[in-house]
Amino acid sequence: MDRLFYQQLAERSLQGEALEDSLCEVILTSPEITLLRLLDAAFEVRQKFWGKKVMIHIINNAQNGHCPEDCHYCAQAKTSKADIEEYPLKSDAEILEEAKRAYESGAYRYCMVFAGRGPSAKRVEHLSRLIRKIKDTYPIRICLSSGLCGEAGLQKLKDAGLDRLNHNLNTSENFYPSICTTHTYGDRLNTLESARKVGIEICSGMIVGLGEKTSDLISVAKTLRRLESPSIPVNFLVPIEGNLLTKTETLTPQYCLRVLCLFRLLNPKAEIRAAAGREGHLRSLDVLSLYPANSIFLDGYLNTKGANRTKVLRMIQDSGFTIDSEHDLKYLLRQESSEKQEFTVDGSSIFLKNIADLRPTLDTNLKANINIRATSQSPQSSPLTKKTK
Repeated sequence: MDRLFYQQLAERSLQGEALEDSLCEVILTSPEITLLRLLDAAFEVRQKFWGKKVMIHIINNAQNGHCPEDCHYCAQAKTSKADIEEYPLKSDAEILEEAKRAYESGAYRYCMVFAGRGPSAKRVEHLSRLIRKIKDTYPIRICLSSGLCGEAGLQKLKDAGLDRLNHNLNTSENFYPSICTTHTYGDRLNTLESARKVGIEICSGMIVGLGEKTSDLISVAKTLRRLESPSIPVNFLVPIEGNLLTKTETLTPQYCLRVLCLFRLLNPKAEIRAAAGREGHLRSLDVLSLYPANSIFLDGYLNTKGANRTKVLRMIQDSGFTIDSEHDLKYLLRQESSEKQEFTVDGSSIFLKNIADLRPTLDTNLKANINIRATSQSPQSSPLTKKTK
């Protein structure tokens, strides 16, 4: 592919054109694609609508486990044998305290997630009170993930001040029966349509690596384009032991980046989030996710940990991005204790090599003898003493 190919990708996206399915397949699978040029094309679109800002999201897993659904990828599903810490609904005080913590950590949005099929009328009233309390106390936007919900309940949540409803499609309509049998793709789509009808912004994305075909992935990206979803989390399957779905052989760092680029090019104005599984699947290419994506999670996900917050904030700063927050990025980094260490390697400030590093082929017993002699001799007579001129 020549440079013109990538320029045209960016131009068509900026002009609001939907890329053909065949072209989407090329982006995802062609060996002729040059990854850095593809990332540059996606970044051109990202920069047009979002500049160099990164939106920080923090999740509150407000109720863990005890879910009657059988989503094969989820550790909270009734079919999962994952060893998670189950607990009922957190108290209002705990949820409010976590909202405070999210705000003080620089979060742009506070995401509350409740396990279960969907909220009862009583739960909707409770959530409405919680939303009002948080909005009255902290200048932070709220996203709620509460399962399937009808128009009447969503209207009450809207009236309480809910900014956004999260309800992921997760995969295509054709592939959905392969990942869940207790509800349908249509059920999820209806919840999203109802949210839009009452004026709540939607947040909906997918999980990559469930065994779907590239055509399924393209279908989801284009459905979200049709829905004009302003927020799209792109998750990569986290292989939690005990879940029905744990295999992710198809996911490589380069493929994950191609996926993020495709979602950006098909949804140019959306907040694209590099979400769960980012650290494990992108590995050393993690920072490159910020070029197509403009949003990221801090403090991990529902039941799995992510990179520590200092590492995430430094990654954003070191790559020349900023955060959309009431708090300055440098200020947030100063609040982290590990920021006191100016230079670290693999989390350690001690980076001098020892004898095993310096002489890796030396017999183990001989290494031990050398270490013993080195510690018993004076600096002047030690054969290991560093010489100076």
